[in-house]
Formats: sequence, C-alpha cells, structure tokens
Amino acid sequence: MKSRNRKSILQYSNTPILQYFILLIFIISSGCAGVSVEEQKEADFHYKMGVAHMNEGNVQTAFVELQKAFQIDQNNKELLNALGLIYLQLGEIGQAKKFFLNAVSIDSGFSDAHHNLGVTYINARQWDSAIDSFKKALANPLYQTPEKSYYLLGISYYRAGQFDPAIDAFKDSLKRSPRFTIAYYGLALAYNKAGRYGDAAAVMSRAIEADPSYGGSREKFTADIKQKILTAKGDEERDFRDYLEIMNY
Repeated sequence: MKSRNRKSILQYSNTPILQYFILLIFIISSGCAGVSVEEQKEADFHYKMGVAHMNEGNVQTAFVELQKAFQIDQNNKELLNALGLIYLQLGEIGQAKKFFLNAVSIDSGFSDAHHNLGVTYINARQWDSAIDSFKKALANPLYQTPEKSYYLLGISYYRAGQFDPAIDAFKDSLKRSPRFTIAYYGLALAYNKAGRYGDAAAVMSRAIEADPSYGGSREKFTADIKQKILTAKGDEERDFRDYLEIMNY
C-alpha cells in the first residue's frame, strides 16, 4: 500500500518527485556548537555530495554520503531534511517523519521541511496531520514555492472528504502560480465531488488548454487517461475515472 501511495503522488506531478513536491534547499550552515571548523567542512562536503547524488537519482550513494555528514553534525536542519527525503524515497515513512520533525524542531519556520513532512503524512494517509504540516509551511511569508503546498493542502482536504476547503486551496495554488496546471485538475475533481458539475467541466477544459502535454486536445487527454487507467490503482484510478466522467458533462 505504501508503495502504491508513493506512485500516486509521483503521477500527480508528471515529473520527478524531487522537482515538484519534495523540497530541498541547498544551504550549508556556517558551523554548529560542538563541531570544529574542519569537521564542519567535512560534513558540508558529504552533504553536498549527497545532494548531488540524490538529484541524479543515485539514492543509495546519496544515503551513504548524508549518513557520513550526519555522523559529524546532527544539528544541521538542511541535512536532516535531506535525510528525510532519502528515507521517504526508500519508503521508510517512520524514519522520514523523524528526520523532518527534527528539522522543524531546530527551525519552526523551515517551510521546506514542513512541506516534506506533509508529503510524508500523505503517503501514510494521515490527512489531518498533512493539512497541519502544509499550513505550517504556508505560515512563513518568505516561503518561495507556496503553490506546491497549497496544491497538496487541497489534495489532503480532498482525500479527507472536505471539498470546499479543497476548492479554496487549489484556487490559492493557482493564484500564486497560474501556470501550475496540475492544480486545475485538483480543482476540477473537488468541484465534481461538491456537485458543481458545470464548474468542474469548465475547469477541466482550462486544464487541458493550459497543460502542454495536451495542448488543448480533449481527444489526446481522454486517450491518455484511458491508457493510464489500465495500470492505475486506488486513489489514482478513481481520479482518472472521475476525469473521464467530468469530460462527459
């Protein structure tokens, strides 16, 4: 089940998860209490190598490098966040949660770690906890990618059966980034479940027009979704079937 849920999150983005919904900031701390300058340099080197390997998809090599850094410095919030990402990719939800919680305990305004913690809760289907984490990510006015947290906030509300708050969250995502087309699909789903069928159909049309994958072609979209249904399961399959239902309005 956990593997299936991770796949569903990946397919929402149509891009690698690190690019869209998992957030990693590349900032090296200037030093921590109890860590010498030389030790900090070594930890930073392993951290940089770990991030580089992670972004190249070399998960195990990244894991080893980040663990080397962690053995030296257990108080670097960016390192803790990166380790959480690795554990999340490995499907070790409990470990991922632990590292993200440690990161936000060091900096309660660390929006990226709050966001990633929210993704972890989505994978665990803990919708209320996910909602709380995304709200904490969005509480920071300096947060640079709020559209992603608003989108997943909408997904969390939607999965929890709270369709009106989901609609608001998807709209907020689009306000922050009108080109973030995936939010249109979420908005269409939420309108559909709320019984606002005309709005669902209108938003779906906007999504297909804005999505470069389809270039406004309803036929291409429909064919693609029918193909995806063949291998989809769970929430993902239901979403795809709802898309086709909306297309018939």
